[in-house]
Amino acid sequence: MYDLIVIGGGPAGLAAAWAAWEKGLRSILLVERDRELGGILNQCIHSGFGLQYFKEELTGPEYAGRFIKLLSDTGVEVRLETMALEIAPGPAVHMVGPGGYAVEEAKSVVLAMGCRERTRGAIAIPGTRPAGVLTAGAAQRYVNMEGWLPGKRVVILGSGDIGLIMARRMTLEGTEVLACVEVMPYSGGLNRNIVQCLEDFNIPLYLSHTVTDIKGRDRVEQVVVSKVDENRRPVPGTEMVFDCDTLLLSVGLIPENELTQQAGIEMDRRTGGAVVEENMETSMPGVFACGNAAHVHDLVDFVTAESARAGEAAAEYVLSGGASAGDAVTITPGDGVNYTVPQRLRSDRAKGGCGVFFRVNRILGDSRIVVSSVGKELAAFPRRHMAPGEMERITLSPALLSRAVEELTISVEEATGR
Repeated sequence: MYDLIVIGGGPAGLAAAWAAWEKGLRSILLVERDRELGGILNQCIHSGFGLQYFKEELTGPEYAGRFIKLLSDTGVEVRLETMALEIAPGPAVHMVGPGGYAVEEAKSVVLAMGCRERTRGAIAIPGTRPAGVLTAGAAQRYVNMEGWLPGKRVVILGSGDIGLIMARRMTLEGTEVLACVEVMPYSGGLNRNIVQCLEDFNIPLYLSHTVTDIKGRDRVEQVVVSKVDENRRPVPGTEMVFDCDTLLLSVGLIPENELTQQAGIEMDRRTGGAVVEENMETSMPGVFACGNAAHVHDLVDFVTAESARAGEAAAEYVLSGGASAGDAVTITPGDGVNYTVPQRLRSDRAKGGCGVFFRVNRILGDSRIVVSSVGKELAAFPRRHMAPGEMERITLSPALLSRAVEELTISVEEATGR
């Protein structure tokens, strides 16, 4: 029996395993379905990683390499090309790999499976089904790892960070990126990526627009882009036709949680991940979730910090013999907030305070984040600007937590609305 099994060898799994080792666990198994550790970072060859965690600018492979080196200096067991199939009560992890089928029992489990991209089928774009329609992440792997160029004339649907980064990457490879199209009235990516990946290369960004038709038999020949109204319905007569051979989709990420759901762990429909407490523990005792499997992050530095917390908590759970904590306070999203992580917290375990991540559901100027309990305001945090594409974080102090009654609500309030 292992003290801890970590499922996923990307940035979340690496940080969780290393933190658990540093906390004192000595029987740790890391399971990764790919041929090497690093996860999505291996195909992210652009710089911009590590500014917060390592205080220097790194590429994705360099960032992963730092943690792979840290892990190589420990006794953590790694199984590559091994797929976790099921989490059974115990917990026990069913897996299959080069050595065949195995069931490994553990005192604790960390879920760090990451996320996947939404595909064309998930957003129901009309038109034919030719070659040349693929997700931005798939195109990134083709270009950066496999050495294949997906197309010569490209339209990108969605302005998530991967789509923005691929607009720049494809341009640098000699491809003509005709446009980036976003159905919302604001971009879903970080502002720095809008500037560095679109504006610096004169690539137009069409907000409140979407693809309404794909034309072509064997290969994409044209895509039709239309303006949308406030209900995101196409406006007749606003069509623009782009002659292209490739359509890249950057239309959102979904936490990989088939294992989590199959295990009967409580899920949050807003994040797509498990409901977690302040130490990232799920509703199944001894099972923790972190990184993009818990909620989609915008910075890998945040993934690392959160996953290290999960690894430390798993170690504490094992070393304390699975000691239970006190009553939980529920955190709920209020006006202007899409979700919060964690969704619950136990003040007796958050003696140093508790960090809460969330995203707003619209662009906000001068405003404040309000934390309240049963209608009473407990604290407010001023902000000059907030956007859905950028994750927000606040820290709830021990003094604030001591005044919480059963439930905390986090909402946003614009200055003009006070």
